[in-house]
Formats: sequence, C-alpha cells, structure tokens
Amino acid sequence: MFEDRVDAGKKLARALMKYVDKKVLVLAIPRGGVEVGYQVAKYLNADFSVLVSRKLPYPDNPEAGFGAIAEDGSMVIFENAEMWVSREEIDEIIERQKDEIKKRIEIIRKGRPLPEIANKTVILVDDGIAMGSTMRAAIMLCKNKKAKKIVVAVPVSGGDVAKEVAKMVDELIVLEKPEFFRAVAQVYRNWHDCSYQEVVGIMEKWQNEKAASSKHRKV
Repeated sequence: MFEDRVDAGKKLARALMKYVDKKVLVLAIPRGGVEVGYQVAKYLNADFSVLVSRKLPYPDNPEAGFGAIAEDGSMVIFENAEMWVSREEIDEIIERQKDEIKKRIEIIRKGRPLPEIANKTVILVDDGIAMGSTMRAAIMLCKNKKAKKIVVAVPVSGGDVAKEVAKMVDELIVLEKPEFFRAVAQVYRNWHDCSYQEVVGIMEKWQNEKAASSKHRKV
C-alpha cells in the first residue's frame, strides 16, 4: 500500500538505485505517472520529461479501451477490437486521440519535442499498469526512436499484464502485484485523478529546480 503518488515515486526510485547518476532519461506517462516520474528522476539525478500515450476508448464505455496510441503514432490495437468497434469508428477514434495528444503536448510540454531518446537508457514510469495499452504504445515509441535500453518501472501491475510487458523491454520493475488486481487505485491510500494544473505545476517545479541547479554549478 502506498500513501499517495509521492510515496509510490520515492519507493520506486529506491528500487532503481543502480541508475543514480547514470545519465538515464525518465519519461512519465501523464497524467497519473508525472508525480511518480518526478520523484524517480529527482532521486536518480536523471533527465525528465513526459511521453504522451493515449488509450483508444470504446465509444460506449470510455473507461475501457481497445488499444492505445503514442505521440509518434506508435499504436497497439487489441486483436478482437473489430468485434466491438467498426473499422470506421476505430479510425475516427484514432484521429480524435491524435488531436488530444497534440493538445496535451502543448499544455504539459509547452509544445517542446521529446528529449533525444536514441542510444539512451530510458525509464518509462506510470502510477501503475492496468490493461497496459498506453505503456505498450510508449515502449513501441522508444523502440522506434532507437533507445539503447528500455526499463519500465511502476508501483503496481497485475501479474499477467506484467509478464506481457516484460517480454517487450530490457527490464521491468513492479513493486506490487496484488493477487486480486482490480484497479491501480486499490494500492493507494489517497487517490485522485490528476488535473492538468497539477501536472503542469510538477513540470514547472522540475524546470525551476533544474535551472537553479545549473546556476549553482556555474557559480
């Protein structure tokens, strides 16, 4: 059990201790993964940014999804998707999520591109893995951009999904795998949906700390 995302991030960071000062890149999946990723990046003295990956939601049940798309167009669509959604609807949903991704990049990263990924060790962080579609799309983006090593680090995941994700990456760190896993929120004592305002605040805090650290080193 974690108190909140700050607590989960600090505990996850300690599990990644071997990457302290190794010039790794921590990429958080917004919105829930940003506070966790911030704590990890701060502890590891790593570079930090957000990687936008969006669920492709069912039209009649937006909480569930039939896949996901990352900001470079990397996509995961579950095999049986067309049993429930027509090809035309799938294409429409993909276009809507591409638009949503552009908006999120503008809001959270102020339109800035992702940091360079090629030949780097990238640690992908979220507040947990449920279906795993957004994380899989993020992994595919990192592969397409030629990351040297891909590590997925999350506080919680279901066991079966964790096994599937592990096959896609070089290393998987999961702190909790509940036997009866229903939702990411079940391992957090204090849980709420993160707002854009919170996420932007975390990223601004990171930028300010980075600028202050850089200034201190020059002095």
